[in-house]
Parts: sequence; structure tokens; C-alpha cells
Amino acid sequence: MGFVTKSIDGAVSTLTISRGKVNAINETLAEELRKNFEDILADNGVKAVMLTGQGSFFSFGLDIPEFLNYPKEDFHRFVQKFADLYTNIFTYPKPVIAALNGHTVAGGFMLATACDYRILVTGKARMSLNEITFGSSLFPGSAEMLRYCVGDRKAEIIAVTGGMYSAEQAKDMGLVDQVTTEELLGQESNKVASGFVSRFGPAFRSIKNLLRSDTAACMREKDDKYRDEMIDIWYSEETWARLKMIKIRS
Repeated sequence: MGFVTKSIDGAVSTLTISRGKVNAINETLAEELRKNFEDILADNGVKAVMLTGQGSFFSFGLDIPEFLNYPKEDFHRFVQKFADLYTNIFTYPKPVIAALNGHTVAGGFMLATACDYRILVTGKARMSLNEITFGSSLFPGSAEMLRYCVGDRKAEIIAVTGGMYSAEQAKDMGLVDQVTTEELLGQESNKVASGFVSRFGPAFRSIKNLLRSDTAACMREKDDKYRDEMIDIWYSEETWARLKMIKIRS
């Protein structure tokens, strides 16, 4: 059984992350997302994608207990693979709407900020790029995505404090474009997707490329330049001790 389910309703395909209670990201899940996005890109009948999660989490982020079993060279492979995934979503030729059904944290936050439009449910859901709280640096390219979304100063505040933002706070910070209730998330997300579908696809692709290509190039450059630094910090004694304290609800 896979960790990503795909459904199609008219011209919109929905990808749902379904892995345990918190939808923690492991290497297999990242590979499944990549493969599903590739398949959708080849399907001319699909004009837009919705990315969401099951339950009360969009995604907790990386499955840290699982990655603690990775030798350094294997984790290096995953880091490159995940960076390729969020960069591909960031530059994806079709519109991608993030229907954030709950907590959107760390790696889940990165997937969300790669999308074209983000809707977060009100209530208990929080959004956070909280790597600093457990002693990790950021995936380098994700810092550029964050700057693209909210600007330099807000990006710095979000990243260096690891703050947890409610839906309303996330909208004020520019992290999401819209907030809604859990009950209305599907309806509101479909409305946004339908609006994108009504646009002329080649024009959308051209405009998105014009707006995002420079940032994407910088993302790739940063990922290549600073990946080893990020991984060295991850495997440092102090960070490793903090990582070992993190538990995942299965």
C-alpha cells in the first residue's frame, strides 16, 4: 500500500498524503510524490493539482526516527531527492494548490511553500518551519522559497524563531493565501482549482516560469552549495541528541 493516493475529478487531480497519524515524510513517500507529479504532468486531461493530507496533519515533516537509522551517505541521497521534489513542485508547469488540512511543519511546510496557492484550516492547525528548535539548519533551497513567499525580513523571523503560526497568523505573514474551516476546505480548494483550470495553460506556464525561474535557479545553487553544511549540522553531536528525543505517532 502506498503513502500517496491520487484521485481525479474532472480536470483536477488530488494527491493525498496518507502515512500514519502525522503523515511523516520518508524516502518512499517522497518518491511516490515525485512519481505522481510526473504522471499528472503527462496527463493532458488534468489541468491542476491539489495537494493535501489525511486526518489532522498535512504533514509533521520528516520521519526523524526513521532517518536516524540512515548512514550519512544515505541521508545525503535523500536530502538531494527531497530538494529536487520541492524545486520541481515550485516550478511545476500546472497549478498546484495546497489544501492544508492541519498541522504543516518542517518538511510539510516546505512542500506547502512550493505550491502556487495555499489554504489552511482554522482552529488547532499550526504552520511552522521549526528546524532551529531541534538544532537543524534548513534545506538550503527551502530558504529561497520562503523568501519568495514572504520577503526577506519575514523569512528571517519565521526561520530563526521556529515560530508556530495559527491560520490567521500565517495569512498575516504571507505564508498562506486563504483560511477556511475544516468543513469548507474541500469546497474552497476546489473553487480555487477551478479558477486556475479556467486559465489558458500555456499562458500560466509562461508567467509562472517568468516569475519563478530566477528563484528556482538560486534554490538549486543553494542546495548544491550548502547541502553538505546542512548535513554536517544534522549529524553533529548536539543536534543528534535533540533528534533522538523526537517521537512520531504511528
